[in-house]
Amino acid sequence: MTRIRTTHVGSLPRTDALIAANKDHQDGALPDADFEAVITEAVDSVIARQASIGIDIVNDGEYGHLMTQSVDYGAWWSYSFLRFSGLEVLPEPPARKSSDKLELDAMTDRRDWVAFADAYADPASGIHIANRQPWVFPTVTGPLAYSGADLVARDIALIKRGLEAAGKPLSEGFVAALSPASAARVGNTYYEDDEAAVWGWAEALREEYKAITDAGLTVQIDAPDLAESWDQFVAEPSLEDYRAFSAVRIEALNHALEGIDPALVRYHVCWGSWHGPHSTDLEFKHIVDLALSVNANGLSFEAANARHEHEWRIWEEVVLPAEKYLIPGVVSHATNVVEHPELVAERIERFAGLVGPERVIASTDCGLGGRIYPSIAWAKLESLAAGARLASDRL
Repeated sequence: MTRIRTTHVGSLPRTDALIAANKDHQDGALPDADFEAVITEAVDSVIARQASIGIDIVNDGEYGHLMTQSVDYGAWWSYSFLRFSGLEVLPEPPARKSSDKLELDAMTDRRDWVAFADAYADPASGIHIANRQPWVFPTVTGPLAYSGADLVARDIALIKRGLEAAGKPLSEGFVAALSPASAARVGNTYYEDDEAAVWGWAEALREEYKAITDAGLTVQIDAPDLAESWDQFVAEPSLEDYRAFSAVRIEALNHALEGIDPALVRYHVCWGSWHGPHSTDLEFKHIVDLALSVNANGLSFEAANARHEHEWRIWEEVVLPAEKYLIPGVVSHATNVVEHPELVAERIERFAGLVGPERVIASTDCGLGGRIYPSIAWAKLESLAAGARLASDRL
């Protein structure tokens, strides 16, 4: 290693032209050929911009994950609604069928949302989720199967094209894909219960994971479920029960990753990307061993926002397996303040001092697209790259 490498979590700001094209194409007003021209140009541009800033491991900005509005916290998940058969939008979506002794709650009843109900209900509060358009969630009404082969093939082809133009090898490209447990948050009338639905999603998602890694690209598993599900039960669970609940879902994920080289997999953990208090977030120390049990060599996690920055100290005690590396967030999606490169360097150095600089890739806390104003998002990536250069010089 000659320097600290950089990456990000996936979602990057969409241009106005791409957002408009997404909406027009979805509504049938933009022919396929014209849409392909728009998204090809957009992906070419976003990969070139990442490379010019100094981001080493890049992606397509998740531009293949449909987004039709400038503020969108759910595109990382809702993209899956277009890539699987067995889904249907019902007039009255059913509740999730709990398989564990823990009773799953509606996501609008999270304990943090209840504690600060006034702020979450007020569009002027600064909590962007209060301003969002209602999401339309499908329900699993039949056997799940992957139907997104053409869409993921397009994602792969576009990022490979962009990497070649930027002079980057396949090893410096990644594509984000949903975790089975996150996918299974939609309603279900077909599978026996929530756990059976998770395994159904695992079987179906395996097709996407394999398509990405068979192409030589890294797959990033987006798994906010590991940490965020803590706040999605009617009553706060015991830590023992929650860990058992999560272990089953990681077992399903590892089944989906069976036969895939862990060197081509990175696992992203976060506590949700909305700009709220997060007062009931579960501490990382309680689940970090579960995260490390995923068959992924890279572990991406939030380490820069005000609720979780202090948790870098857990790596003083946790032993990082020899084949694994850390991808800590060193700039945050939760604030419009652009971090100073000196602060970014300090954050990087904390982790490098504990696990070795060769085992740290500096990143963002979560996706920036749809969550941070575009010019601010790009400024944060510039600060990330500058801070990594400072840290590299010192290390």
